[in-house]
Amino acid sequence: MSDVRATGQRTPRGAFLRHAVFQRAGFTFYGICALLFAASATVTLMWCASMSAMGGMPMPGGWTMSMAWLPMCGQTWSGVAASFLGMWLVMMVAMMLPSLAPALWRYREALAGAGQMQPDRLTLLAGVGYFFVWALLGLAAFAVGAALSALEMRLSVLARAVPVVAGMVVLGAGALQFTSWKVRHLDCCREAPGYGDCELPTDAGAAWRYGLRLGLHCSYCCAGLTSILLVAGVMNVWVMAGVTAAITIERLAPFSEDVARVIGVVIVSVGLALVGRAVGLG
Repeated sequence: MSDVRATGQRTPRGAFLRHAVFQRAGFTFYGICALLFAASATVTLMWCASMSAMGGMPMPGGWTMSMAWLPMCGQTWSGVAASFLGMWLVMMVAMMLPSLAPALWRYREALAGAGQMQPDRLTLLAGVGYFFVWALLGLAAFAVGAALSALEMRLSVLARAVPVVAGMVVLGAGALQFTSWKVRHLDCCREAPGYGDCELPTDAGAAWRYGLRLGLHCSYCCAGLTSILLVAGVMNVWVMAGVTAAITIERLAPFSEDVARVIGVVIVSVGLALVGRAVGLG
């Protein structure tokens, strides 16, 4: 049986039905992503506001240490680590979801095209695998950040060097934007799913591995930008917004390599300004 469109051409009814189902699935998928983004962004902003209200610890060298790395009164180190990890994950959802959603949708399309009857379940599993990678990175970031914070409180020489070191980290992050390493992992984040095989595996283990793989490539690709977030202010809303915008634009823009280089120029300029101000040139 077929339907007749205004053009007079005959199109199979099944094709219309499949297109309608696909379109409805797309609306649902991106609607859920939008709700997740709104919720995570709201919680992140509330967390940043509460941390800003607490203030920070003035340090030698004219900078302020964030209380995100330190236990509050009566709080254990395990408690502050758990608190940091929870907020880190919420923050990563808000920051990464705008660029992750199209990649997950492409994966869902590939699963549906391969005949998988439950593409939504496997896509969700891939997303969990993706953020599992970021959770591990958050634990590592907290361990390093807490250790450095403890050293900076004990060694005033180290604390005075922090502004210069932070500027150098930003400079390094900008330089990373021009490397072939960056381009390679950026391409991996943008490529259609398939693992390079003739057929796409459609089982739960493959979905989990795809999420892990995508998370690893994304973490490599975002290494420089994430380091900026950590040294320039893990609770700074403007730094978060800038890093989120950079990640999203370079991942979704048609000419991603050129966009990454433009972002690199901006970051290098900021890094030079930070170093100059730290050594008294600005």
